[in-house]
Amino acid sequence: MGVAFATIGLLADAVSTAQNFVNVFVGVYVLLIFVYVITSWIRLPYSLNWLQRFLYDVCEPYLRLFRRLLPGLGPIDISPIAGVLVLVGVEQLVIRVLGTLH
Repeated sequence: MGVAFATIGLLADAVSTAQNFVNVFVGVYVLLIFVYVITSWIRLPYSLNWLQRFLYDVCEPYLRLFRRLLPGLGPIDISPIAGVLVLVGVEQLVIRVLGTLH
């Protein structure tokens, strides 16, 4: 009996840890997208070019998926909004699926 309860406890800990990881990962990625959008509107000093390049390398491949699918609205780029909404939706789905394993 003790082994079964230990196994259930380990599974519950693993599921909880996975849910926390997904939650933190999505939160950090949404923050990076937000900072990427803000830095695309303002001109950063040359000393911060590395930050802008990092944000571009991290965010642009994901946002490019939505730019291909969404129609252009002139100068308005709604791909960050769509990207964040999809990311949050997938986060909720993954957390619920993991919650069924609890």
